[in-house]
Amino acid sequence: MWLFLAFLLVPLIEIGLFIQVGGLIGLFPTLAIVVITAVIGTWLVRSQGLRAMGDLQGSFSRLEDPTTPLAHGAMILLAGALLLTPGFFTDAVGFALLTPAFRKMVLTYISRRVSVTRFEMGGRPGPQPGPRPGPQHGPQAGPRPDARQNPKHSPQGDVIDGEFTEVGQDKKPNHPGSGWTKH
Repeated sequence: MWLFLAFLLVPLIEIGLFIQVGGLIGLFPTLAIVVITAVIGTWLVRSQGLRAMGDLQGSFSRLEDPTTPLAHGAMILLAGALLLTPGFFTDAVGFALLTPAFRKMVLTYISRRVSVTRFEMGGRPGPQPGPRPGPQHGPQAGPRPDARQNPKHSPQGDVIDGEFTEVGQDKKPNHPGSGWTKH
């Protein structure tokens, strides 16, 4: 609903502002202002974006939470898109997003209304149990001796016992192949 209203109201506001400003100062000064704000905005977005990238890399190198630098970078990117869009209202919002104080205010406003759920990937495996009860076959029934000493190499889950046959170089595939590999 809000997105629909934004797509409806922003062009109407821009058209109204173009008519008002164009009526006050004329067509060519109005167009010059639009072009000048786009050029200045592009320069500011570039400098602020480089600074935001440095802040993001710094947070990664310090192993800190990168949420704030990422949010600032996203708002700078949005500011760039708004400044490149012709119009006075979008330019005003874009220039406002380029000021760090305004971005901080927006980030505070959004963080009060957003609930963040945290998750972690690749948890460390706990101690591995000994041999499982039940039938076990083959010479390596149960965990290997080195697996008990080094938890990084301990088996995770069920062990599948199997047999294999080595295929010689003279064996050719029984299909034509895809053409992407040599046979």
